[in-house]
Amino acid sequence: MRCAWANPKNPLYIRYHDEEWGVPVHDDRKLFEMLVLEGFQAGLSWECILNKREAFRCAFDGFDPEIVGNYDEDKLSALQNDPGIVRNRLKIRAAVTNARVFREIQQEFGSFDRYLWRWTGGKKIFETGKDRSPLSDTVSRDLKRRGMKFVGTVIVYAWMQAVGVVDSHDEGCFLSKGSRNDSSAVKERGQPG
Repeated sequence: MRCAWANPKNPLYIRYHDEEWGVPVHDDRKLFEMLVLEGFQAGLSWECILNKREAFRCAFDGFDPEIVGNYDEDKLSALQNDPGIVRNRLKIRAAVTNARVFREIQQEFGSFDRYLWRWTGGKKIFETGKDRSPLSDTVSRDLKRRGMKFVGTVIVYAWMQAVGVVDSHDEGCFLSKGSRNDSSAVKERGQPG
């Protein structure tokens, strides 16, 4: 049994559900990748974005925030003409703006990982049935204050689920808190900053 949203006919989706969603991420580049992808997902399905993920990685230079933050108009134009990604001008520009703010946060906190996980004291939150929370409201407000775009509370909540700050596996899913021994089933990527 898996979460109801995991399309059993799409191997990418199943692998994403089984191996990534809800697993704590402490690697800054991966945190940036997921933040950009969640922003692009606004108004679309996650499955659509997931199916284009490799094209996004190629188009956005492996989601290196330092490179993305320095994109010029020629690169932005090339991205808007790349059929492999979602060619939304506002979302493309937001990714560049967000890369710059991401770097500022890294410099302020030593890593983006430290910034993100300080909101929960380094602990994962287990909750289901939500698309936002007081935590996502607060983090969204802070990211917007710092200048990020496409980081509304619903996007931020989905991002926190994707990077394991919030674990929302459905009750009955083999990965739900009640269905597994949390310490052995979840392996963290990277080390806390």
